[in-house]
Amino acid sequence: MLAILLLVVNSAFAGSWITLGPEGGDARSLAYDPASPEHIYLGTSSGEMFLSMDNGGTWTHFAHLGPGFDYVLDNIKFDPKNPDIIYVGAWSADDNNGDVFKSTDHGKTWNALPGIHGKSVRALAIAASDSNVLVAGAIDGVYRSTDAGQTWTKISSADNSSLTNFYSVAIDPRNPQVIYAGTWHLPWKTDDGGKSWTNIKNGIIDDSDVFSIILDHQDPNTVFASACSGIYKSENAGAQFKKVQGIPFTARRTRKLKQDPTNRAVVYAGTTEGLWRTKDAGATWSRISSPSLIVNDVMIDPRNSEHVLVATDRTGVMVSQNGGASFEASNSGFAHRQVTALVADREHPDQLYVSMVNNREYGGVYRSTDGGKRWEKYETGLGTRDVFTIQEASDGRLVAGTNDGVYALEGQTWKPINTILTMKEVTVPNTHRKKKTDPKTITKQEWKKTELKARVLNLNTASDHWYAATSDGLYRSLDAGKSWTGGPVLGHANIVSVASNGTSVVAASPDAVVLSHDGGETWSELKLPPFVSRLHRVALGPSDSTVWITSHMGTFRSNDDGQHWEHIMAGQPLTNVSYVGYDPQTSMLLAVAGARRDVYQSRDGNQWTLTAASPWSIRNLVVSNGRIFAVTEFSGVVKQAAEETSAMTTTSGGGNRE
Repeated sequence: MLAILLLVVNSAFAGSWITLGPEGGDARSLAYDPASPEHIYLGTSSGEMFLSMDNGGTWTHFAHLGPGFDYVLDNIKFDPKNPDIIYVGAWSADDNNGDVFKSTDHGKTWNALPGIHGKSVRALAIAASDSNVLVAGAIDGVYRSTDAGQTWTKISSADNSSLTNFYSVAIDPRNPQVIYAGTWHLPWKTDDGGKSWTNIKNGIIDDSDVFSIILDHQDPNTVFASACSGIYKSENAGAQFKKVQGIPFTARRTRKLKQDPTNRAVVYAGTTEGLWRTKDAGATWSRISSPSLIVNDVMIDPRNSEHVLVATDRTGVMVSQNGGASFEASNSGFAHRQVTALVADREHPDQLYVSMVNNREYGGVYRSTDGGKRWEKYETGLGTRDVFTIQEASDGRLVAGTNDGVYALEGQTWKPINTILTMKEVTVPNTHRKKKTDPKTITKQEWKKTELKARVLNLNTASDHWYAATSDGLYRSLDAGKSWTGGPVLGHANIVSVASNGTSVVAASPDAVVLSHDGGETWSELKLPPFVSRLHRVALGPSDSTVWITSHMGTFRSNDDGQHWEHIMAGQPLTNVSYVGYDPQTSMLLAVAGARRDVYQSRDGNQWTLTAASPWSIRNLVVSNGRIFAVTEFSGVVKQAAEETSAMTTTSGGGNRE
């Protein structure tokens, strides 16, 4: 009853969209098909799987696992006896849920295995000597199946509080009763299938998070374990470990260890500061990649050990064809970036700009001059700031809302325009103090003041009056961003969305809507519909008097300043509506709704039709040249295919009024 049948992404609706990128982003796991090693599978942190049919040269969107977009796919395992059978271990980034998924038809269909449903599975292993034996490491313990995943038994003792928070597992290739498991506090071992456990900590620094454990495929008494305190090696089946030397302390947070399948002396260590390798079974190590790479997984081609792939944070997939002497990005078709907004230049609609978050040193804004075929970083001046929104102002400038205030593009450089937004002050302890001190005992003289710029979550710059929805309230500029005034509106500080149309302005916090008909001089708070509390978006249009809101309870509109609300039900889902916007150039209302964030459209707001089902979690939409561009939470930008846009009126560019 708990089994969940999940469709792969190559179903009919996926053909409605074209992925544009920007390519790269977060890649979590890699695995090759043992029957056809040129077929490589890639797992992400949003339940998405990608497939390469050409040794990692190009990628296609393959499957989505899980009910939402919060599953981290850190483990992809093929049955060594039957490559039609694939297992994927998943854990939720939002809570302690998770699953093990199984496919018996090479990934065409997937089932969540009921015996381990709801477990936060951080590690997964298949016994080389008996592929019916699987072991999963989860937050609440170690689980084993002896019947290819049909049933599962918890084999870690509930009486031992240390046998929790498992992050890594390994099975002896000759004896499936011998299992190693790493926790967030040292490694453990069982020789009898879990009846008894031994803490194998000799030689390992106490309180070490054990991220990865591997056994030598020829001599399973040789064990490597990676931890936050370094890499350790045992030559007596874990009875005693010794820390390996040669990797600096800063790079010792080793997320993944992999042994070359054809040369047991070669071991790769994927760390938070690049990829390291030993050619002499751990005696010496050298870094073979840029130190900026954060490596999540390593894959060595079993036919050619010179062919090495690594899955990384933010850089996507890196490939070496010469045994690690050099690496280059190989992300064609793979995009896993958290894009927040898109702008199509009004004069040159093939010139696109996107903003993104969690991209750090790789930049918060990218630009394409060819409609999304190729992208370049366009972040000079922004540093590592998150960019929550980007708009083309009425004067033609690009304006970005960041976690550090408002920035405008001047020439090729982003510069702050934050006169008011930078003036909030907070008190923090002096950073020069070496000893930790109880905050209660710190005197007033020991604190210093520092500026804290507001997080700008939404902008509206389409008219002469600019508005910024921020974590510190709603701000207004009457001089194109040179100066700002504002703050909390009627007591509501966390403003998440703002829209304007002429002198009418509407703004929302997660639990309130405020409205002004005089350009923000005076405000009134609207009474919300019953049971509506989690607001996502507000919009105005096509009439100045029509206010639209989206929420977990659906879409609502009011034509009388919130005195009465109409719940939109004709053709649109009744719940989980995340976006609504009016595009004045096509005279269309667009919405993103439903559990899978599908796109709906309407000309009058009364009757809505499904424009395109979506396999992606869509944030918002932009219409340019009659084509819908969708900004996704994790998969970059996607564009509606040409055959799906016949109902859209051709325009010269622009975007939604919101």
